Amino acid sequence: MNMITRVEDWGNSHRPGWLDIFRVILGCYITYKGFDFLNHIEDLEMTIQGVNMAYAAVSMAHYVVFAHVLCGPLIALGLLTRIMCLVQIPILLGAVFWVNAPKGYMSLGNHMELEISLVVLLGLIVFMVFRAGKFSIDEKRRKEKAIEMDKMAH
Repeated sequence: MNMITRVEDWGNSHRPGWLDIFRVILGCYITYKGFDFLNHIEDLEMTIQGVNMAYAAVSMAHYVVFAHVLCGPLIALGLLTRIMCLVQIPILLGAVFWVNAPKGYMSLGNHMELEISLVVLLGLIVFMVFRAGKFSIDEKRRKEKAIEMDKMAH
């Protein structure tokens, strides 16, 4: 048993139930931000241009909106959770280090965006490492696959 499998097994056996609720809230928040960015796409493009990436601002803005609107509901449902978290992590790294960190912690004009971005990033990393949890479609599919494999073995 390799180290990654041992960490996953430990995480799954010591997983608190509130993490499933947090996953749903996280997915809903990401979806909300995607639609918020969609409604204010010009502001998002200007923010990205301010990060000295003007040549790609429109493409990146559309990628952020598409990824948030697609990945948020799937994270909330617990479907393809690890892949969806992997898609979101670069966006949140950009939000933390290039967009929100220069504005500072707890600044009034920032509306705590840095702190929220850090919580979302941490949540994405947790669900990427420890899976979606027992109240997810991924877990249901994993159990069905295990039953099918067990039937094939007999």
